[in-house]
Amino acid sequence: MTMERDLQALFPTPLQRLRGVIAPSLALALAERMRENTPVANGRSPVLSHSRLLSPGIDADLDRLVGLLLPEVAAFGALLLGETLRWSIKELWANVLQPGGHQSLHNHANCLVSGIVYLTPTEGATQTVFVKGIGGHDFKLSNQHAGTRTSAFNAERWIAPHADPGDAVLFPSYLLHEVPPNHGAMRVTLAFNAIPERLDAWGYRLGLSN
Repeated sequence: MTMERDLQALFPTPLQRLRGVIAPSLALALAERMRENTPVANGRSPVLSHSRLLSPGIDADLDRLVGLLLPEVAAFGALLLGETLRWSIKELWANVLQPGGHQSLHNHANCLVSGIVYLTPTEGATQTVFVKGIGGHDFKLSNQHAGTRTSAFNAERWIAPHADPGDAVLFPSYLLHEVPPNHGAMRVTLAFNAIPERLDAWGYRLGLSN
């Protein structure tokens, strides 16, 4: 008799990579425009700045990008909620990370799906880093040393692969993420948050509007 093994990934967290959402030329053109319009200083890194929140409908190129992203957001949302719903991207903003800057660990509130569109190449260590949830109400036991092998079942963080201009990632908004210190060229991204039209828990409906 031969023993069989069936390893299950129990309650996995989805993260969707999108290659070539927009052409690199459009991404770089957007980066050039965005870098001139980031008046909001970051509170923790003096060489990181942000644009003000940008709503769909104020810029033709951003509207084109939103139109390309929405079907992907809806498909990703169906993985999270088990139903294909109408989604909206309620806000976008640009992030300009100068050499030496970093982005502290954070997540996004009042939304369900978030995303990052990379407008310039990401250099080496400045890939987005996603981090397992911090805290909890139980004791924490750890087995980490030079002899352990990291896998999806014991890793504390996941480093996103190299992203070209025009690539994007989608992830649940609660997922913690950060950007390590930038030792390369200026890094420009667009971040966004999305919500579905409603949630329905066995008749208890919650409408969400932009």
